[in-house]
Amino acid sequence: MCRQTTMKRAAGRLCVFLVTGTWVLPSARAQSRLDSLQRLDEVVIEAQTPVKEVIPAQRLAGDGLQRLGAHSVADAIRYFSGVQIKDYGGVGGLKTVNIRSMGTNHVGVFYDGIELGNAQNGVVDLGRFSLDNMEAVTLYNGQKSAIFQPAKDFSSAGSIYLQTRTPFFRDGERQHLKATLKDGSFGTVNPALVWDRKLSDRLSTSLSGEYLYTTGRYRFTYRVADSYDTTAVRRNGDVQAVRLEGGLFGSLPRGYWRTKAYFYRSERGYPGAVVKNKFSHEDRQWDMNAFAQGTYKQDFARYSLLLNAKYAYDYLHYLADPNRDAALMYVNNHYHQRELYLSAAQRYALTDRWDVSLSADYQMNALNADLVDFVYPRRHTGLVAAATSLRVGRVDLQASVLGTFVTERVKSGSASAEDRHEWTPTAVLAWRLTDEWTARAFYKRIFRMPTLNDLYYTFIGNVSLNPEFTSQYNVGATYARTFSDRWLRRVEAQADVYYNEVEDKIVAMPTSNFFRWTMVNLGKVEIRGIDVAAQADWLLPGGVSLTSRLNYTFQRAQDFTDPDDSYYGGQIPYIPRNSGSATLQANWRRWEANYSFIYTGERYSSRANIPANYVLPWYTSDFSVARNIPLHRGTLKCTLEVNNLFNQQYEVVMSYPMPGTNVKAIVQYEF
Repeated sequence: MCRQTTMKRAAGRLCVFLVTGTWVLPSARAQSRLDSLQRLDEVVIEAQTPVKEVIPAQRLAGDGLQRLGAHSVADAIRYFSGVQIKDYGGVGGLKTVNIRSMGTNHVGVFYDGIELGNAQNGVVDLGRFSLDNMEAVTLYNGQKSAIFQPAKDFSSAGSIYLQTRTPFFRDGERQHLKATLKDGSFGTVNPALVWDRKLSDRLSTSLSGEYLYTTGRYRFTYRVADSYDTTAVRRNGDVQAVRLEGGLFGSLPRGYWRTKAYFYRSERGYPGAVVKNKFSHEDRQWDMNAFAQGTYKQDFARYSLLLNAKYAYDYLHYLADPNRDAALMYVNNHYHQRELYLSAAQRYALTDRWDVSLSADYQMNALNADLVDFVYPRRHTGLVAAATSLRVGRVDLQASVLGTFVTERVKSGSASAEDRHEWTPTAVLAWRLTDEWTARAFYKRIFRMPTLNDLYYTFIGNVSLNPEFTSQYNVGATYARTFSDRWLRRVEAQADVYYNEVEDKIVAMPTSNFFRWTMVNLGKVEIRGIDVAAQADWLLPGGVSLTSRLNYTFQRAQDFTDPDDSYYGGQIPYIPRNSGSATLQANWRRWEANYSFIYTGERYSSRANIPANYVLPWYTSDFSVARNIPLHRGTLKCTLEVNNLFNQQYEVVMSYPMPGTNVKAIVQYEF
């Protein structure tokens, strides 16, 4: 009844706006470079320039990103091929990303060009990054197709770049304001405000803030095989969060600089797994994340310089109180992380077709906690990357080598991990066969250091762990063509075949005491896959413009750890062999409509591929309709979204049920 009331209220608020007005056809589809800092025009559905990309990239940007019915960056990334998202229970649950089955810790997440770090466990919760102030989300396999970048950008097996809005002003404009209010199912209230101000011809500022509250209470169906099913309500999934950001942007002759301050604070419950008829959990978590960062870029004839700096502080408080839930063991832990990051990158153009670069980074991570016998680790990381890029006719060549030097210190009397010095190479080739066809290939060898939890967590850590190495091989092709005299205006398609190998995979193993586990290097995983992405833009009679997009992934990710194991060669947990998505976005005058579909095939929750661990495939359909209304000096946009249109009962992670049908009403005013 509560959900029906919410749906009726949301629909009622919008109906008056959706039944009147005239229609306008967008004038053009904007094109944008992948590394552009310019503000994309509002009619952009999705800007991809795969022909220019030496390494496979996928991108969602502009209005198309906002229209996906996504609540966070994690929701948007589901529409990329080759990606697996783990979602532990809806709005309030932890959300992590895995690219091409290499593991969450092999994914680098960059916010306005500087990596988001978490030395404690290596996991960045993408659920806490809103799309309200986001301009573009880009995914790269291997690394970004550029040699002029910090050494950090070379250090991940896959990367996600989050680009927030950069102020853009037309002639005579001095400020922009965007106010948004989202109201929907599960008691969700989500107001947000973005204010851009032009201070001078070379200086501008941007301030944004957002508040989110949701009860996280939704109905789900719980089934027991060969027994019964029942309907229950998800509890302890409430979230209350505040995000504040401020940026200062300056332009220079042949360069720019920018600074940003970020603050995020939240309190949330962990709804937990539904097992053995236990539907309620009471553990809580409080987070506070803050950072300040700056970037300076300048070109001097053939020489270019890029400087980055960042300081971050993260606080986490986790509480499991048996007074609230007798099934819990009492835990009341506080963690404090500090990070300092400095980077200098240089590029020199030897000729018009041949560039070389040298980058050097330094990072310090410190972790404090109130655990018993905690060793208070300090990690110092130095990175040096040398790279070159050469164009010979229709062939582009890139090569780089990354040196990583890690030193760790712990409190007196405790053992620390050995110092690590590693060199890892990358080689890339792209061949423009014709104006429409481009072929490409790359090889990359990279590793990830064990996290501080892997090494030092009380009773679990193992200071003797080796880094986890990956080798990536990729061959692909891209086709793109524009038409001027038919309904189909543009088509883009890309396909990639890849093989990845993960060595010395870090896993947790029990010791003689079941309550004390330890981390060991055991695993070896081989991943074979195919990623396909296609997009078409249409202009139909009557002034209807359409953008359609299709993604498909096939993966065979096998565990070859122990030849004597009865499960040797099985598919690794939660990796489907088949997955994909489709979107259709339409514009007609002042109306917009969007339909999106996501499919994830059958999986197993354990490396034992047996019926007891079988996880059903799932799919969801989302639909939204919006209307733009000129009002005073700006535009009022009213949107109604219906997510999980067909009320699919599904689990991304076993025993963590996801929401059924839910609605969201959005009112946004921008000038």
